[in-house]
Amino acid sequence: MLSFWHVHAKDYAKQVNEHPDTEIVAIWDEIAERGQQEAETRGVAFYASLEELLANPEIEAVVVDTPTNLHRDVIIAAARAGKHIFTEKVIAPTLHEVNEILEAVEEAGVTLTVSLPRLNSPSTLAIQDIVAKELLGQITLVRTRLSHNGGISTTANPNGWLPQHFYNAEQCGGGALIDLGCHPMYLNRLLLGLPVAVSASYGYVTGREVEDNAVSLLQYENGALGIVEAGFVNAFSPFVIEVHGTAGSVLYSEQDGRVMLRTNKLEEATGQWVAYESIPEEKPTAFDQWVAHIQNGTKATENIGLAVDLTKLMEASNLSVASKSQVRLDSLAN
Repeated sequence: MLSFWHVHAKDYAKQVNEHPDTEIVAIWDEIAERGQQEAETRGVAFYASLEELLANPEIEAVVVDTPTNLHRDVIIAAARAGKHIFTEKVIAPTLHEVNEILEAVEEAGVTLTVSLPRLNSPSTLAIQDIVAKELLGQITLVRTRLSHNGGISTTANPNGWLPQHFYNAEQCGGGALIDLGCHPMYLNRLLLGLPVAVSASYGYVTGREVEDNAVSLLQYENGALGIVEAGFVNAFSPFVIEVHGTAGSVLYSEQDGRVMLRTNKLEEATGQWVAYESIPEEKPTAFDQWVAHIQNGTKATENIGLAVDLTKLMEASNLSVASKSQVRLDSLAN
């Protein structure tokens, strides 16, 4: 385990412990005290030196949960040491850094997988089925939203429950969009493809140095639009996805957990909303898929492709806000 900086680090540690073919044997952390405490709690070795941990031939793979701005150096070091790598999103904040990482991974012949968990959920798979069956006609708009109350002051948490380092622009590479907004962003990319340009707007409700309220608008050559929304300042905001087309619409909200369809392509769904019943089973987690790729000698090709595009979209959104203008994806530095 390389760092417990991220809020999901303990969740990934749990997945490692629960998988029959993996176990935690060592921990390194850029904050030594935090890493030592985790190592003592788990009864495993703590390494003050990342280089020494990576030099241990008995360690075959690493889970990276460092600050986002350390991903490039840590992942490249792990790859060059011959370790397989599972990492929290994003791979890195910029396309240039991502390309450096992928080059090192390719040269080392190791397996990289990125945590993009909502790709595996039944609701996502059901919506993909609906789109694949062309029940919506030509897709004209996708709206995805993920938000929570982590930045809101309460009696129990005067500064909100989100760790304060999640508002550190240097470490995180952004705020609500690069943290929570990653999920609706890669879902939008999954359903509509890669846009030609991005326009974003950020809000600073709590006055931190990173945004806690964000919207990114994706522009497509065929006139379609994607709307990605994220925030840390919403008391009750369920995850929502809407896909609209020339022949129908599909809606999903965690408020009621139902995939609702209305389409001209099916007689039973013409003129009314119906619950879509053909819900696929959940896919294995990204971590389980990573282990399987390592064991089978395969690569997480689709996962990495979506993760690379995710960084493009995040970088373009940040550049759009900084420049107060639309940013074309083909303008990003490789």
